This record gives sequence, C-alpha cells and structure tokens, in this order.
Amino acid sequence: MAVFPQLSMSPEVREHLHTVYTNDEAVCELGAGVAEQQFEALLWCLSHPPLYTCLRVSTHLHPLRDVQHRLQQHLEQICRCPAVHTHPELPDVLLLPVCGPRPVEPVASAVIVGSQCGSAVLRGAHVFTPGIISTHKFMKAGDVVSVFSDVEGKCTRGATEFNGKKVFVGNGVSEVNRSELFSSDKPGRGLAIRMTEPLYQSPSFDGVLTDELFLQNLPSVVVGYVLGPRPGERVLDMCAAPGGKTTHIASLMGNQGVVVALEKVRSKMEKILRNAQMLKLDCIKAYCCNSIHAVSSDPAQEYTEGPPFPEESFDRILLDAPCSGLGQRPNMSYSWSLKEVCSYQPLQRKLFTTAVRLLKSGGVLVYSTCTVTLAENEEQVSWALKTFPCLTLQPQVPHVGSEGMLGAGLSCEQRRLLQRFRPELGWTGERFTFSLEKLPQDANQDTIGFFIAKFSKR
Repeated sequence: MAVFPQLSMSPEVREHLHTVYTNDEAVCELGAGVAEQQFEALLWCLSHPPLYTCLRVSTHLHPLRDVQHRLQQHLEQICRCPAVHTHPELPDVLLLPVCGPRPVEPVASAVIVGSQCGSAVLRGAHVFTPGIISTHKFMKAGDVVSVFSDVEGKCTRGATEFNGKKVFVGNGVSEVNRSELFSSDKPGRGLAIRMTEPLYQSPSFDGVLTDELFLQNLPSVVVGYVLGPRPGERVLDMCAAPGGKTTHIASLMGNQGVVVALEKVRSKMEKILRNAQMLKLDCIKAYCCNSIHAVSSDPAQEYTEGPPFPEESFDRILLDAPCSGLGQRPNMSYSWSLKEVCSYQPLQRKLFTTAVRLLKSGGVLVYSTCTVTLAENEEQVSWALKTFPCLTLQPQVPHVGSEGMLGAGLSCEQRRLLQRFRPELGWTGERFTFSLEKLPQDANQDTIGFFIAKFSKR
C-alpha cells in the first residue's frame, strides 16, 4: 500500500513529466484517463522500494546454487527472511522478496536523515554518520530511535527538533552519542544507527559474500545479457562507474577477451579496477577518460591500448549514458531543476556519436538509461536512426520489460524492439504478498524505471 507521499519535485519538472506521459500519441491510443492514471501511478511507485532485492552472482567464480545456499544460511542467522529465489531467465541472479510495509510504530526519540540516506534504509541499509542531520538533544549510544527522512531537505544540520515534512522509515538503535555527530565541522564516519525495525525488511548486504554477490538492479543485469558479449571480443563500457555492468560483461565473457572501461572521475575508475581485481577479472582495462573524446581524430592512427582509440575498434559497446535519473527507486524527493533534466539529451548524443564511430561494422551498440523521459530514451532512438543510416534496431534477449513508449514517432514494430521497465504499469498501491507463481512477473515489472535499446551497425 502507499505509505509514502508521491515523489516530490519542482512544479516545472512535474509538468514536464506530465507532458511526457500524456503526449498526443499516448492519449490517442490509451485515452486521456489511462494516460493520467499511469502518470500518477509513476509518482507513487517511485517513492516506494521495488518488491525484490536483486543480487547478481559471480558465476565465473562460484556456482549459483552454492551461493544461494550460503546466502540463505547467512540470512537465517540474522533475521527471519523469506527464501532466496533464482530468476528463470537470468541464470546469475538471486531474488529476495522485500517485506513491507510492516506494522512498525515510531518511538518518541527522532533522528532526521537526508533523503538519500532514507532511501538507502528502505533498501536494507543501516544509517551511517554522514547521513544524519538532526537528533534530539540528549541522544546517546544504546537509545532506541525512530528514523525519519527529510523529504524536502529543509532540516538544519545539528538541530534538536524538526517540524518540516518528514517520512518515517523505521526504528533502530543508536551506536553513537549526539556529541560524536555534531561536535566538529567535519562529518564523522562509521555506523550511527543500526536499523532493527525497518518499515521495509530487506537485509543489509554490506560485507556479505563480497566476492560472490553484487547488489544490482534487475534491469542493469538485463543490459549485460542484451549486449551479448562473447569470449575473445573487444568490448567497451563507455560510462563505466560504479562498475557493476563492466564486471558482469567480463564475467559473461568468461574473462576471455578485453573489456575497456572508461570513467572520467579518477577515484571511480580506481574503484572499478579494485572490483575487477577482487573478482579476478583481469580482462578489464580501466582508464580515466571523458568518453566524448575517446575516439581519435587521426584516420591514420593504429590500434592503441588506451584512449583515444581508432575508429571501429570495438566489437560491442555499452553506452549506459549519464541521465536525469528519474527512474531511481525509492526516491521521495527529486531536487534537480528542469534545466538540469533537459541538459542530458545533447550530452547523450555526443557520447552516442562517439560510440558509433568506435563500433566495428557488424558490431552491437546497446544504449541504456535509468530515467523515464522520452527525450532521453525513445526520442534518442528516433534521432539515432535518422542520423546514422548504418544503424538498425535489433531484438533483445531476454526481453522481460515492456515495449517502448508512445510519443517519439516510432513505429509499433520499432517500439516492440525497445525495452522499457515501467513499474507504474503494475502499481496497485496494495500491500505486497509474495507468490512463487507470480515471482518472475513481479520481479520483472516492479523494478526501477529503465530503458534499453540495441543497435547493430551495417
């Protein structure tokens, strides 16, 4: 059931998103009432967590069933959790039902956390020191406290009370005294609140089977399969951080071939390398590079190990593009302006142009985002097909999401070749009850908002 308010955003962004979902094509085919209902359902479901926690297993190192057994044993030791399930179409995925909302009552002592921290709690995290904004005046280690998310970001750091808009996410036990949180200008580190009664029960996986499991949204796993990397190929991940898709691609290739990961922030690039080392994936080569400039302007340049690369250097390319992130869940507050939301389309087109130049003839390019706008998804596909006659849309395997949305002038057949994950289509507002029979359908539909397009280059 809907226990949280709809996703909060500026009136301009809300109106922009409203026009996406009630565009002329959609209203003509669905009717104004249905289009409006889908938009309202989107805002409700985005503020709530998905029904399942998705875990990708490092199957190049460990058999799926062995990891499933070890994870089930671990969970039985720490909490009463439902059984861990496999996914019938994704052979390296484990699914854990999220129990909630649970009948948890707030206590008198309140702790206010930032909206990002509150969202993390809803997906199983404990509260760490940097996420805390406010506590009551005399909070000490061992106190039972209620954790609230500051939806609008208006709470003052260090305040002793807050009467603004806040949302209850569960109860926990304080691991620190208030004085340890606000006694200096620099935010502290480490665990601050151990969540004992979260509103949504989803265990923390911090430090759990670290070289065996990777916490990853289900559509992000689907992307790797849609790309279809093969052993011995040369594959490029253009915007690779945090590295989940990079390591998945390398795993699907059996660590045979080359996976080049580009990331323009050095610290993030170094984290990709650490993950690759931990997972024994030495086929991954990571470079600190703005991918827009990853292609050489010198037509005579021969193959190089690092960027910039000659044109047609890669068999397959993944462009998981920077985007407005409007599909992320749970998210109770979206603070970006309309100008920021609209700024991504031109950036994505520059990256896409580089990708086409770097892709070999006969190669595969997969474009994906974690947002729900037309401008960053279907409209980009329409633009790409007109701008690059060498590109054709290809079927996706597996195809467990919905087809592309109306509104970008694509044909029915073209929209069927796209894959858009639309949690609003299954949103009822009712309390989730786990059903083994409905497992694949529920897990595939109640995800983050996500988009995938697959192209081949003639």
